[in-house]
Amino acid sequence: MKVLKFGGTSVANASNIALVKRIIETTEGNKIIVTVSALGGITDLLLKASVLASRQDRSYKMILEEIELRHLSAIKELIPIKGQSSILSKVKTDLNTLETLLEGAFLIGEITPKLSDKIVSYGELLSSYMINEYFISRGLDATYKDSRELIKTNDFNGKAAVNFKLTNSLCQTYFTAVKHRIIVVPGFIASSENGNSTTLGRGGSDYTAAIFAAAVDAEILEIWTDVSGMYTANPKIVRQAQPIPHISFEEAMELSHFGAKVLYPPTIQPVLAKGISIRIKNTFEPENPGTLITKNQNDKGKTVRGISHVENMALLSLEGSGMVGIPGISKRFFEVLSQQEISVVFITQASSEHSICVGISNSDADLAVRAVEEEFEYEIERGKIKPVVVEKDLAIIALVGDHMKSHQGLSGKMFSTLGKNNVNIRAIAQGASERNISAVINKEDVKKALNVLHEEFFEENVKQLNLFVMGVGNVGGKLLHQIQKQRKYLKENLKLNLRVIGISNSRTMIFDENGISLKNWEVVLANGEAADSNSFFERVRKLNFRNSIFVDNTASEKVSSTYSNYLGNSISVVTCNKIACSSKFDNYKNLKDLAREYNAPFLFETNVGAGLPIIDTLKHLIASGDRILKIQAVLSGSLNFVFNNFSDKVNFHDIVKQAQEGGYTEPDPKIDLSGIDVMRKILILARESGYQLEIDDIENTSFLPAACLEAKSNTEFFNSLKQYEPIFQKLYKDALKADSKLKYVAQFEDGKASVGLQQIQKGHDFYNLEGSDNIVLFYTERYPNQPMIIKGAGAGAEVTASGIFADIIRIGNF
Repeated sequence: MKVLKFGGTSVANASNIALVKRIIETTEGNKIIVTVSALGGITDLLLKASVLASRQDRSYKMILEEIELRHLSAIKELIPIKGQSSILSKVKTDLNTLETLLEGAFLIGEITPKLSDKIVSYGELLSSYMINEYFISRGLDATYKDSRELIKTNDFNGKAAVNFKLTNSLCQTYFTAVKHRIIVVPGFIASSENGNSTTLGRGGSDYTAAIFAAAVDAEILEIWTDVSGMYTANPKIVRQAQPIPHISFEEAMELSHFGAKVLYPPTIQPVLAKGISIRIKNTFEPENPGTLITKNQNDKGKTVRGISHVENMALLSLEGSGMVGIPGISKRFFEVLSQQEISVVFITQASSEHSICVGISNSDADLAVRAVEEEFEYEIERGKIKPVVVEKDLAIIALVGDHMKSHQGLSGKMFSTLGKNNVNIRAIAQGASERNISAVINKEDVKKALNVLHEEFFEENVKQLNLFVMGVGNVGGKLLHQIQKQRKYLKENLKLNLRVIGISNSRTMIFDENGISLKNWEVVLANGEAADSNSFFERVRKLNFRNSIFVDNTASEKVSSTYSNYLGNSISVVTCNKIACSSKFDNYKNLKDLAREYNAPFLFETNVGAGLPIIDTLKHLIASGDRILKIQAVLSGSLNFVFNNFSDKVNFHDIVKQAQEGGYTEPDPKIDLSGIDVMRKILILARESGYQLEIDDIENTSFLPAACLEAKSNTEFFNSLKQYEPIFQKLYKDALKADSKLKYVAQFEDGKASVGLQQIQKGHDFYNLEGSDNIVLFYTERYPNQPMIIKGAGAGAEVTASGIFADIIRIGNF
C-alpha cells in the first residue's frame, strides 16, 4: 500500500487536478491512499472570512462567493456535463452549511476555536469530495472516506493531539476491508472522540498522510508539492540551491523544523518508528526523482546537507546574579512559557547560570515578557534578576547534517563566513548530536547569510561578487566592457562570478537584483531613475548582498565622501578617484581602519599609475619589512604625453586638447597641468610607505602662469594656454639647448615631497620615457643603489579600467 499526499498548489485548479489524476494512474500498487489539501489559497480565504464575520464585516460574503466560484468552476471543467448535477448539488449544500457557520460568527461577533475548526475543515472536505468524483468520472476505481471517521484526537481545537491507539485501529480495520484501489481522503481534519471536528494544525495534510502511512505500514509515503524535493537552501532566496537526492529522517526533521516548507515537521514522527520512507516529489515535474527520506544515513553524502532558516523570531533573555546556583530557575522559566502555550524553538544558557536565552515567535514576544516578569516579580523587584529583555525581528539560520559531529571546524567555518560579511550573530546553539548548528541573526541579513553559507559549503568554490558601479564615462564604460568580455573566463578559471547589480552616472541610476545585462546597459541607464550618491548607497545597503563591491570611476569629491558609509557596512570599495586617499590624513586613516574593522577591502591601485602595480608592489615591500628611502617618479601620464608631443612645431594648447580628448587627463585638465594630480599621487605613495603627510606639506613648483591656474572653466583655461604660448615655447627651447627633455617629476625623501617640471638629461631613467608612460623608482634599504623600477602605460581609459578590474579580482581572491 502506498500513501500519496497532494498539497494546495497541486490541486489549486482543474488543470492541476488533471495532473494529479495522471500521477495516480501511473502509480503502481494494489491500494493507494490519496490525501489531498484544500484548493490552493482556500484555507487562507476561509480564515479571512472567519475573521471578517467575527468582526461583523459583511464583506465575508464576497470571500464566500469567491470560494464557491472556484469550486463550481473546477467541477464544470473536470466533470462531464451529464454527471455534474449531483456533484454540484452536494457541493452547494456544503457551501450553504459553511455560510450558516459564518453567519453564526457574524451574529455573535466572535469566532471560537471550535467554530474555526469547523469552518476551515470545509476546504479539505470540498476538495477531496470533488477530486474523488472526478476520478470516478474518468473510470478510476476510487472511493471517498472522511478522515474524521478515522483520525481521532482530543478536544484541543486548532492543533489537536492524535489518539494513535484508536486511530490506528480504525485505519487498519477500514483500509484492510475496503475493496477499491484508490481511497481519497481529506487532509488536515480529524474529529474528537465525541464527534466534534478538529484540525491538526497548519500543514496538517502532510501529518494526515503520515498517520495513515504508519497505521497501515505503507510501502512508501509520497508528498507531492510544487518543488522537486528538499533543497540545500530555499531556492527562492538562494538561486544556486541544489536538490538533495537522499537524506535521513533526522536531517529532514531539522531542515523542516527550521523553515524547509516542503515538509511539515510532525510529518516524519509517525513514519519514523516504522522506518517508512518518504519521497518528496513535484506534481509539475513527475519524472524528477525528488528527495528520498530514509532511516539509514547516506554515508556518501556531504557533511552539511542543508541550510535552513525561520524568520519572524524574537530573542527573550533572562539574566541576573540571583540566578547563579539557584535550583529551579530554568524550570520556572520554561514552565511559565509552557503555560502560555508559547513554543520555544531555540535555547542557550551560559555555563555560569547567569543567563538564559530562548528564541520564540515574534507574535508571542509581548505575552512572554508579561508572563515571565510576573513569575519573577519578586526577584526583579529586589534586583536579583534584571527585567526581561526582548529583541524582535530576528531570524534563526541553521546548518544541518548527520555527519557534522565527526568533522572539526564546521562551527568556526560557519561563523567566520558570516563575520566576513558583517552578519552579526546574536546567539548560538548546538545540540550534543551536532546535527544542527544554529545562530540567531537580524532578519534583514537572512538573504546574505544563506547565500554566503551556501557558497561556502555547497558551491564549487565559485565566489559571487556583486558590483555597484558609479561613473560610466570613459573609464567606467571600458570597465563594464572588460567585465562582459571576461565573465566566462573568470568563472571557469578563477571561480569568480561577477554580477553588476547597480550602475549610476551623474544623471540616472539603475538596479537589478538579478544582475544588469551588460549588452544594453546604456539604453536601460538612459531611462533610469534620478541619480543621487546618497540614495545609491541606501539602495546598496538595503539590498545587503554578500561580497558587495562599490566601484567609483568618478573624480567627484562628493562620491568619495561616501566611502566610509560603504566600508562601515562591510561593502568593499574599489576606486580610481584619488580625492579620498589624498584628503586629510585622518580621513585616509579612518578609511583604512574601517576596511580592517569591517573586513571590507579598500583598494585604490589605479590612484597611482593607472593599471601599473605600483601601490601593490609598495605594499608588499613594506609588509615584507623593507623601508622606503626615496621615491622618484613621473606619475602623470597626461603630462608625460603632453611634453613628449610638445615642440616648437605644435601649440601647447593643441597638445593639451588632444590629451583631454584621448582620455589622458582628468575631465578638468587643469588638475593635471597644475600639478595637483601628481601631488595627490606622491602623497598617496608617501602615506602607503608609512609616513603621515598632508597635501599642503608638498612643495609644488608650477610651470603654469597664475592666470591659467585661476581659470574658472575649461574654456577659460584653454584660452589662457593660447595666451601664454610664448612661455611654454621658452620652456621647450631651454630644455632643447640643454640637450634635455621636459618631465614633470615627483620626489619623496626624508619625509619631504615635491613636484615640478624638470629638465632630464640623457642617461637618466626618465629620459626615454615615451607617450603617456609612467615610471617609479623605489630606493629602499634592500634597493639602496639600484632602485626597483616600475614602468609602463600610466594613463588612458583602457589601462585604468584594467587596473580597477584587477582590484575587483583581488577582492574576489581574498
